[in-house]
Amino acid sequence: MALPPLEQIPASVAALGDYEALARERMSEGAWAYFSGGAGDEWTLRENLAAFTRLPLRSRALRELTGGHTGTALLGLDLAAPILLAPIAFQRLAHPDGERAAVMAAGALDTAMVVSTQASVSLEEIAQGASGPLWFQLYIQPDRAFTAELVRRAEEAGYRALVVTVDAPVNGARNREQRSGFVLPPGVEAVNLRGMRSLPPAPQGALLLGTPLAETAAVWPDLEWLRGLTRLPIVLKGIVDPADARRGVAAGADGIIVSNHGGRALDGVPAAIELLPDVCAAVDGAVPVLMDGGVRRGIDVLRALALGAKAVLVGRPYVYALAAAGALGVAHSIRILRAELELAMALTGCAQVSAIDRSVLMARSPV
Repeated sequence: MALPPLEQIPASVAALGDYEALARERMSEGAWAYFSGGAGDEWTLRENLAAFTRLPLRSRALRELTGGHTGTALLGLDLAAPILLAPIAFQRLAHPDGERAAVMAAGALDTAMVVSTQASVSLEEIAQGASGPLWFQLYIQPDRAFTAELVRRAEEAGYRALVVTVDAPVNGARNREQRSGFVLPPGVEAVNLRGMRSLPPAPQGALLLGTPLAETAAVWPDLEWLRGLTRLPIVLKGIVDPADARRGVAAGADGIIVSNHGGRALDGVPAAIELLPDVCAAVDGAVPVLMDGGVRRGIDVLRALALGAKAVLVGRPYVYALAAAGALGVAHSIRILRAELELAMALTGCAQVSAIDRSVLMARSPV
């Protein structure tokens, strides 16, 4: 029997990782498998975390910190810190309030939230409860007319950008979910997709290739179609190849998010933080580059900024905090991350995020 959400944060919660055990006690077996698992053997999932530990930091003394702050300008937003809440589907699996609690916490901490297409609360209701900026994460659906309607709804609700996920035309093989027998419980669904036309059945014996799902997956011309459909900034999420980054910019993207889908799509892809520098070099400042995957500490945010990211997105950690203590937990998790970032900046001699560069990283000795 899952425990109820906490009404106050225990003093023992001092880091984002401390929320994981509390969340596990408050989720069903299926929900835990859904949020915590990765594709295949979960090598990429583990690498997203491990790769940060291979980036030692350089402590620097007696640097001027007067007027220090973490403020960041990003695609028309003035953010309190270079940290956003990543799009996570079906958050009512973690807590009865789901996305309503997460957006309340984001607003209280002046943090932007990216709302999933597969949210378990409607995009309009989430927007009504928001006191901070929202971006809408979009999967280009097989039903392109329905996709256009989603874009219109996001515009009318006041979302400030579209985050188009491009790295998961189909789901990866997530074994934890399969072993747990995960299915969405009654009352939890992708409410924003109600009314969308279903795909016809796959041919007998077909696995993936040759099925309607594969045949209708988004391709580069669909990005050009989307660019002609909206004036909102378009940010491509799931770019790991420098050539794809350049092509995305040429097709009209206003930003890039280096992401391997949290290790949930293609297992065997390197950690996002390792892929970040080459993508930044390919873009060469034409558009802002963000990253997600494996961020658990403020020092991880610092490392990502040092390697060229303009900001980071955080996913699983805030969902664990949501499961543990609702809006209070999410707000606390954001505050922890920001406090750790400020400490890391002070100890590496960076008064503003604009001062963070590769010099805060130690050069690794040849092996």
